[in-house]
Amino acid sequence: MQRNPCFSFGTESSVILGVEKLTKDDVQKMQWEVLEAKIGNWIHFMRIAVKLLFSGEKKVCGQIFDGVDSLRDQCFAEVTANSVAVLLSFGDAIAKSKRIENLHFFLQYHLSPILKMCKVHLSWKSLLWLRHEIETIFEGQACVEMRESSLSLTKRLAQTAQETFGDFEEAVEKDATKTAVLDGTVHPLTSYVINYVKFLFDYQSTLKQLFQEFGEGDADAQLASVTTQIMLALQNNLDGKSKQYKDPALTQLFLMNNIHYIVRSVRRSEAKDLLGDDWVQIHRRIVQQHANQYKRVSWAKILQCLSIQGAASSGGGGAIAEAGSGSGVSRAMVKDRYKTFNIQFEELHQRQSQWTVPDSELRESLRLAVAEVLLPAYRSFIKRFGPMIENGKNPHKYIRYTPEDLEHMLSEFFEGKTLNELKR
Repeated sequence: MQRNPCFSFGTESSVILGVEKLTKDDVQKMQWEVLEAKIGNWIHFMRIAVKLLFSGEKKVCGQIFDGVDSLRDQCFAEVTANSVAVLLSFGDAIAKSKRIENLHFFLQYHLSPILKMCKVHLSWKSLLWLRHEIETIFEGQACVEMRESSLSLTKRLAQTAQETFGDFEEAVEKDATKTAVLDGTVHPLTSYVINYVKFLFDYQSTLKQLFQEFGEGDADAQLASVTTQIMLALQNNLDGKSKQYKDPALTQLFLMNNIHYIVRSVRRSEAKDLLGDDWVQIHRRIVQQHANQYKRVSWAKILQCLSIQGAASSGGGGAIAEAGSGSGVSRAMVKDRYKTFNIQFEELHQRQSQWTVPDSELRESLRLAVAEVLLPAYRSFIKRFGPMIENGKNPHKYIRYTPEDLEHMLSEFFEGKTLNELKR
């Protein structure tokens, strides 16, 4: 039997390089650390194969069939077909691997979608770099299938990368994990999605190239649109999670914390340049709206205890006298007001000292906003009605706190303290 003059590069060389044929199921089951190493190897192997081995094979075929291009190309196609198939199968497995269907892994907040995007980008960019060499080496009719397979894989990887944006956006909006954030702090979902957005901007040059290569319109605008949609999906999800709280004040604090974290992260990243100042300003106003709502929901009732109008109405419509005279308001009524205030403030202090505002500036700003309405009202109440209690028995039983005491206790709000710490 006559031996084919075209010796077989395919199986032997690909085995030496360490390339193995993988399916999408193989890729899906792999640990990221293992897959990451294989991706790096695959990119290296592709460069060696295209720039050295395939190029060398073509020269050998050219020397054997000098001047007969059709035989040269046919021989080259035969000896490289298997190796090309094995090399491209790896990228094909990545392109076909399971898309993001849900975020059940958010229970532990793994980086699956980020890493999926990363591996797709790396694979796609590797092929993009080699595209010219592949088109040059695999020229001619005999190699048309391999040439088209390479181009088709490049497009599938690009499409997979683009689809991942939509998959991730949908998964974020629909994430229904019950991870409890009892103190109203930044939810793990928020920090996770922000890390994803930061990742996008770390790879923005590749992404823009991808959009330009296979997309339509301005690449910057497309990246901004992707980012905006992901942020909107996150906000919609957070709005749903906020409804899990029974205390409406904690609902507002939770939303304030999370939107503030998003805004601060955007302002400190390259995302700010694409999203723009208007986006930042709009969302800063949303943070302020939630802070105002928190203040209204938490403190309106206790401030009512200190209002002069409230005292008058409690007295059956009797007029409030000038400070010190006490006519129109009974001592019993004032005592009741102090008792009610003490109970409500102590409850707020115990509960809200366990809540958390992780950003120090925002935390201090919120405390100051409360102090600016609470302390003047308390001082005014003491000035008007304090003498009625001070002149009676056991005044400290009712006037339990000075304004300075309240100010100190307010400084303990939003520190995320435990009950044991509060009891000390």
